[in-house]
Amino acid sequence: MSGKDAYTSWLLNLLESKGEIPNSADLQYQGQPVDQSEFLGVLNSLLSKEVVEYEPIVKEVWGLTDEGAAIVEKGSHEVLVFNAVPTGDDGISDADLKTAVGVAFGFGKGEAFKKKWIKKNAAGNYVRAVEKVEDQTKHDLQTIKTTGTHSNAAFLSLAKKKKHVQPQKITTFKVRKGAKFTTKLVQEATDITQEMLASGEWKSATFKKYNFNAEGVQPSSGALHPLMKVREEYRQIFLELGFSEMPTNKYVESSFWNFDALFQPQQHPARDAHDTFFLSDPATSDRLPADYVERVKTVHSTGGYGSIGYGYDWKIEEAQKLVLRTHTTAVSSHMLYQLAQQKEFKPVKWFSIDKVFRNETLDATHLAEFHQIEGVVADRGLTLGDLIGVLHGFFQKLGIKKLRFKPAYNPYTEPSMEIFAWHDGLDKWVEIGNSGMFRPEMLLPLGLPPDVSVIAWGLSTERPTMIKYGINNIRDLVGHKCDLAMINRNPICRLDKD
Repeated sequence: MSGKDAYTSWLLNLLESKGEIPNSADLQYQGQPVDQSEFLGVLNSLLSKEVVEYEPIVKEVWGLTDEGAAIVEKGSHEVLVFNAVPTGDDGISDADLKTAVGVAFGFGKGEAFKKKWIKKNAAGNYVRAVEKVEDQTKHDLQTIKTTGTHSNAAFLSLAKKKKHVQPQKITTFKVRKGAKFTTKLVQEATDITQEMLASGEWKSATFKKYNFNAEGVQPSSGALHPLMKVREEYRQIFLELGFSEMPTNKYVESSFWNFDALFQPQQHPARDAHDTFFLSDPATSDRLPADYVERVKTVHSTGGYGSIGYGYDWKIEEAQKLVLRTHTTAVSSHMLYQLAQQKEFKPVKWFSIDKVFRNETLDATHLAEFHQIEGVVADRGLTLGDLIGVLHGFFQKLGIKKLRFKPAYNPYTEPSMEIFAWHDGLDKWVEIGNSGMFRPEMLLPLGLPPDVSVIAWGLSTERPTMIKYGINNIRDLVGHKCDLAMINRNPICRLDKD
């Protein structure tokens, strides 16, 4: 007979002899008080067979908190302080006493002084004022631990205030015989087996009732990666703010849309193979709007629209080279060109979230492949103040309130600002994005009206995700070092939005 079967048999025989169990708190099994949680499990098993019926009896008692239990084990704070003070007249210094008793020092020292157990000598050290003390606090808490109450209401109130005790509910059970009570239980089958069908045993077998209210086992399943969850949160925030999503399904772009259309010179270091991934097959594309290409060539080579340009020999061969896009601003340049082709200009608010690629050296905060979020607003009369205001409102919705802006240089924005956020895990300011107002040298060749301004900002998804999930190394977020258990523990991303 198994342990559970013996326990069940003991309970049924006890119920048979007594007829009823008024309170399971009074029971003992094999010389030990009955464990009520184990007892409840057996009761529920018998209840499903209608062998027993029971009613819970709930009693409120006082129990010890972790701090109260520590006092019962080691002694009260004031006694710990008294015991740490040596006998004799030399005493102990304030710093040494604090080191000796740790967290008990602050409250324990005050109580020991109040009870006149210790005092200070002429040198300012603590010495004993009595030979011995009695730990009444420990004794009283021991009484509560044993009985669940205390006869002194004032002590109970003080112990509760000090968070040494807390109310607890103890549930025991009144048990009586059920409609099908028996002391000899029949083994119940849970399913019809092939053997039962072959032998005909199923006709006389007793089957366990189905509990249709029981919850099934939670099936194991995949979970969205934190980057995907944060990406969706960003997307919902942009949609709440009235933005429309730009198409970002082209990872490969020509250097023209990725660099030249953004007034980035062909000699710029970012266009070097050490910073950009160039394609080898196919290596180039000639699918470019000829009239717009000519305007871009002119503003690069000789200037225009109030600019002197860069003064170099612009080459179409460089513009035709295919690259893995280094930023989603390549998508923005496409969209602004299409906007300029409209007969009548209408203000727009766009966003995009997708992968970009940089030939980066991998470290704790950099990857060669990462997600970029971009916001673009085009309207008449926009200023840098509008950009700063939009950024504060945008990041506040993400729960990121500590922002700093640093002047920066971008070929296609003027003025430009880098965006920094405070990272509690790294304990430093971390750059999370870039922003600025698109230059006239970029906007006017597109064909946009001269009074139209465009503000834009871009940021990675990875760094805000690291801030949200407290991850200090980006290689713990993606790649073979990613903690899959962390992904399963966080099935939903909830940014601390205002």
